[in-house]
Amino acid sequence: MDSLTLAQVAPGRRVKLAAVRGDRNLSRRLLALGLVVGKEVEVLHSRKGDVIVARDGNRLALGRHVAEQVVVEAVE
Repeated sequence: MDSLTLAQVAPGRRVKLAAVRGDRNLSRRLLALGLVVGKEVEVLHSRKGDVIVARDGNRLALGRHVAEQVVVEAVE
């Protein structure tokens, strides 16, 4: 199965964060935002790779480069 990145997820879908492909600094930055591997997020908006996600009542905007580094799994 091919891996899916956060930048590829359609709005309205819930996904679970599976891995971060970036370096340690990116992992720390995402951790500070509350985006940790194993947690679920809902994609609210996605346009040209820029993504807005919801997590625990908060909305977070991620740029295309960051969203392409976050590997996700579908949640049913």
